[in-house]
Amino acid sequence: MSVPAIEQGTRPAVEEPPDTGDRHRLTTVTGLAALSLDAMASVAYGPEAIVLVLAAAGAHGLGFTLPVTLAIAALLAVLVASYRQVIAAFPDGGGSYAVAKAHLGRRTGLVAAGSLVLDYVLNVAMAVTAGVAALTSAFPALYGDRLWLCLAVLVLITAVNLRGIVDSARVFIAPTAVFVVSILVLITVGLCRSAPVSTAASDGHASVLADDATTVGALLLLKAFACGCSALTGVEAIANAVPSFRAPRARRAQRAEVALGAVLGVMLIGLSVLISRFHLQPVEGVTVLAQLADASLGHNAAFYVIQFATMILLALSANTSFGGLPVLLKLLARDNYLPHVFALKADRQVHRHGVLALAAVSAALLLFSGGNTNTLVPLFAIGVCVGFTIAQVGMVRHWRCERDRGWRGRTVLNGLGALLTGVSAVVVTATRFQEGAWLIVITLPLLVAAFEAVHRAYARIGERLAIGRVPEPPRRERSVVVVPVAGLSRLTRDALNAAASLGDEVRAVTVCHPDAEDRAQTHALERAWADWDPGVALVLLASERRSLGHPIAAYVRETAAATPGTRVTVLIPEVEPERWWQRLLQNQRGVVVAHAVRRETDAVMCRLRFRPA
Repeated sequence: MSVPAIEQGTRPAVEEPPDTGDRHRLTTVTGLAALSLDAMASVAYGPEAIVLVLAAAGAHGLGFTLPVTLAIAALLAVLVASYRQVIAAFPDGGGSYAVAKAHLGRRTGLVAAGSLVLDYVLNVAMAVTAGVAALTSAFPALYGDRLWLCLAVLVLITAVNLRGIVDSARVFIAPTAVFVVSILVLITVGLCRSAPVSTAASDGHASVLADDATTVGALLLLKAFACGCSALTGVEAIANAVPSFRAPRARRAQRAEVALGAVLGVMLIGLSVLISRFHLQPVEGVTVLAQLADASLGHNAAFYVIQFATMILLALSANTSFGGLPVLLKLLARDNYLPHVFALKADRQVHRHGVLALAAVSAALLLFSGGNTNTLVPLFAIGVCVGFTIAQVGMVRHWRCERDRGWRGRTVLNGLGALLTGVSAVVVTATRFQEGAWLIVITLPLLVAAFEAVHRAYARIGERLAIGRVPEPPRRERSVVVVPVAGLSRLTRDALNAAASLGDEVRAVTVCHPDAEDRAQTHALERAWADWDPGVALVLLASERRSLGHPIAAYVRETAAATPGTRVTVLIPEVEPERWWQRLLQNQRGVVVAHAVRRETDAVMCRLRFRPA
């Protein structure tokens, strides 16, 4: 049974609009702006994650910040080279999901997809909370309102992305350029100084540096390396969203991937050099990047420019998830692992349902974390490392199958990357299990199980519809159309006209209740019907309970049983209001009847919309 066949049989009634061309797709520059903000902005919390871990070993431990960062930069080079190959081999996007599905099997592919979904959701929460943390570092009075600030930023980013990925990319070009230039200026000026020019940002804040620790063990270095790998998130986003680029898509995406790796590597190494040069110590309530800006540029206007640029880019870096996750959800929906609604696009090439789902889950995660970045870092690093590891192992299998020129070297490179990221995932999970890592350990299998359940449901639907097999020729059946009525009006007349066009026999039905007032209304309707004499019998359905839908559904079942081989259709007339708020004025009788008939019978449902002139 082919996937396209299943989609054809079970897709929603709304068809995907035709492709409007490259106008709504990304160039190399706009792709870098739209899909690399996550990776660019990770320099604000990646080095800080390293420093916070090494601080447990005191000042001696902080001396290993640069070596750990160099190891992460080396892994970054491996990942960039690998994802360039992923882009070439899988131009339809999907990243590690596409690699794993092709070379490691369906179940491993679902694990990769689940880790990517978690990574993207956590990225939104991390980006927003880290951006607000940069703001509160400059303005401590806002610290108590950080959760509401996070939610407000999330609403803004969601609204921008509902406009389309190209529109959002254009909006983010300027903030990205300002941030990158600011960080490079910070690094350049800092390298020209032998000591901090100012420490005003950290004055009065408690240090988190251990006082009596003097030894640095291999486990601590591994833990610092693993947490620092959170700075590598977003490297895979371009490979996931290759279909969003203009033609030639693969080439443009590869250029954007290389540019991302080069800029990110320079910023990570440069900031780590400054951390070592200034002997920076982590303190509570002030980010490491804020301290570096203070030490390099002074506590002046330049310091606040850095903080605002960091805040804006960190907040907007959630756009990486809004660009990559909807494409991944589309691929999963195409493979019948998610509802097909995620595969539909709006008129601006936007997977609107994916954008809204991401926003909703991210908002829940922000509420769970209380807007605290440190709560999310361990969870974030695990998802990043799991996805990277699966992609690297899949590429090893890919090269072993291809065996083209240079395949051995590429195999070794990807194998080394898989080893490093795999060890990182294990270390972070083990060392941060009680701090929240358990949530990922539980959520990832549940997510994979949900994918499998959706796939089984689509398989059952496809089997019942006999999709993939040639059906019998259509034949005409006798048809009875049942029309629920409550009184005489133009709506009743139009409903009977439509019913006469649809079926061989039309029956109007009305539900009667034993109350005196209801009996009087029923008698009045009978007299008016007899005077009107539309040529259609009015059937009275007595009901002891104040029920409307169930008596009509019971009558439909009786009609179907009494006339085998006859198709029963229920036509429900409804008034379409001129204004949306006027729906609140309606009695919802049609909704009640439709719900009961749909649940209790196999009748065909028709909704007649009457629009008053």
